[in-house]
Amino acid sequence: MKERIEILVQKYWEAESTLEEERELRELLRATDGFDQEKRLFGILEEYRSTEPTQIRMPKITQARMARLQWLGWAASLILLISSVWIWRDYEQKQEQREAFEQVTEALALIQNNLSKGKEQMEPLQDLKYLNTTNQLFNPAP
Repeated sequence: MKERIEILVQKYWEAESTLEEERELRELLRATDGFDQEKRLFGILEEYRSTEPTQIRMPKITQARMARLQWLGWAASLILLISSVWIWRDYEQKQEQREAFEQVTEALALIQNNLSKGKEQMEPLQDLKYLNTTNQLFNPAP
């Protein structure tokens, strides 16, 4: 019997015992002499089990508290809705600004392209800027 107790105690400390083996160990410890430390351990465990509450009482929720919780839920929903609308409007506004920026960029690129074409067409007239008067242009020098 002592050998069986030692085997069961060893299994218990190695966390390899089953519930049936633990019940058997408790019964064997009650029936034999010795093993004072183990008896105290299982005695303490039994005390804890007996002091464990059998039913946990939940606090009662009053009507006023329930009403506050409902209003809190409604307020949270309203805040969520308002913030969603605000974020959506901000997003739309940024999209409009981005589209306007792209249109202005395209317009400036078109202006720059047309200006460079105009400068290219004015190249043949560059020689005329060195003339001082119209007589030099129309009256060749003798």
